[in-house]
Amino acid sequence: MSENKGQKTLADLKDESTKKTLADLFQRLAVEQEPEAPDAPPKSMDEYKFWKTQPVPRFDEKDSFKEGPIDAEKTIADVRTEPYPIHSSFEWTTLDLESDEDLDQLYELLYDHYVEDHDATFRFAYSRTFFNWALKPPGWEHNWHIGVRVKDTGRLIAFISGVPCDLTIRGNDIKSVEINFLCVHKQLRSKRLAPLLIKEVTRRVNLKNIWQALYSSGTVLPKPLSTCRYGHRPLNWGKLYEVGFSSLPQGETKASMIAKTTLSNETKTVGWRKMKEEDIDTVYKLYNDWRVRYEISQIMTKEDVKHWIYGGKQQDGKVIHTYVVEDKDTKRVTDFISFYVLPFTVLQNELHDNVGIAYLYYYASETGLGKFIKDEESQELLKKRLKSLVNDAMIEAKKINIDVFNALSSQDNALFLDDLKFGAGDGFLNYYVFNYRAKHIEGGIDDTTNAFSKTSSGVGVVLL
Repeated sequence: MSENKGQKTLADLKDESTKKTLADLFQRLAVEQEPEAPDAPPKSMDEYKFWKTQPVPRFDEKDSFKEGPIDAEKTIADVRTEPYPIHSSFEWTTLDLESDEDLDQLYELLYDHYVEDHDATFRFAYSRTFFNWALKPPGWEHNWHIGVRVKDTGRLIAFISGVPCDLTIRGNDIKSVEINFLCVHKQLRSKRLAPLLIKEVTRRVNLKNIWQALYSSGTVLPKPLSTCRYGHRPLNWGKLYEVGFSSLPQGETKASMIAKTTLSNETKTVGWRKMKEEDIDTVYKLYNDWRVRYEISQIMTKEDVKHWIYGGKQQDGKVIHTYVVEDKDTKRVTDFISFYVLPFTVLQNELHDNVGIAYLYYYASETGLGKFIKDEESQELLKKRLKSLVNDAMIEAKKINIDVFNALSSQDNALFLDDLKFGAGDGFLNYYVFNYRAKHIEGGIDDTTNAFSKTSSGVGVVLL
C-alpha cells in the first residue's frame, strides 16, 4: 500500500519479492500469482500452458472482431459428466457450507495458505458470516464449492468457488458466474492443482448451461477486459504505523500525519441513515437505473440486492454496511453507498492483534442519472456528491474501528480518490470474462502514467 507524499509501507522496507506479496495481500489474488503492472509486456500465448488451451481472447487479436462468446457451439451434451482425474493421493470434495466443520476447514485453509505477506505477519480474518455472504448468494450452487482433500487424512488442501453473477457487457446480458477464492496449500503448488480446479469448476458450471465466468487477477493473463488500480485511505494512521503498515515520511511527525488523515466525527450529508429492509425496493431501482452508466455491470434481482447490498440473513453489521440518503421532504431515497469489512489478524505485534479493513462496494445516486457519463457538468455535480457520500462512509467505517478504507479505480471512484486522500497502491487488478471476446473497457487509470484518471471508468461490477 503506497500513500501520498512519499509515505512508505512495510512492503517498501523489505525486498522486492516481499513488496509483491504484500500487494497480493491487499488484492486477495489467486495464490500462484504475483501482480504485474498493467503495461507489463504479455508473454507469447505458447508460454501460457494452461490458458492457451482455453476459450479466452488472445493478445494479438485485432479490434475488428464482433463481441460475443468465443466458443458458442458447445452444449451440455459435450460436457464430461465425471470429475477430471486427480492424483491418486487426492480426492475431490464438495464443501458443505451449511456445516460448521467444513466452514472451519475452509477458514483454516485460507488463513494459512491464501494471500499473505512474506513474513506471515498479516492474515485475512475470515468469519463464517463473511463466507455466508460471499459464497451463498441467491441461486448459489452447493456443487460449485469445490475442494481437494488428501485421501488418507481428509485434510482440505485446495479450494475454488463459483457463485451466480449475471452480467451486462455493452448492452448484452450474459448468464455468468464469478470465480473466486482459488487457493492451494503452499507445499503443493507444484502439483498443477490450480489449472485442474479451474477446469473442474468450469465443467460443473457448464453442466448448468452457463458458459461465461467473471474473474480477476493481479497477473496479466490472456487477455484483460479492463485493469483497475487500488487506492488506500488511512483512517487510523497511528495504528498503521505501530503495526508496520506505514513509516514516517521525511519532514513529518506522527502528530502531523495523524492530523492530515483525521476525519470528522459526524457525517454531514442531510438525510443520511443506515439502510433498512424496507429500502430494498427503492435501492433496487436506483441500482438498476445507475448501472447503465457502465460498460460492464452486474445484473441484480431484488433478492440479490437484499443479499449483496442490504446483507440478507447476514445483516448483523459485521460484513456489509450500507447507508442511504433520504430526502427530508419526499422521504424518497436518493442515494445509497456500501462497504464491506474483511479485517486482518496481526501476528508478532505487542500493541495490536488486528487491522480493520473496509472495501468500497456498490453505490448509486440520483445525481447524474440520465446524463451521458462524459457530460462535464453532470460529472462535476456527481464528483461533489460522491465526495460527500464516500467521506461519510469513511466516517462510519472509522466508528466501527476500521483502520484502512480501500477502493479500486472502478465505477466513478476516480472522481474522488485523489481529493479524499486515497494513496495510489502498488497493486493493479485485471478483469477477465471467460469464453467471451469484448473490446477493452477503461478502468479509471491513465493509460500513460497509471495514475488515477480524472474521469469515470466503464467498470461497474465489484469483485470480492
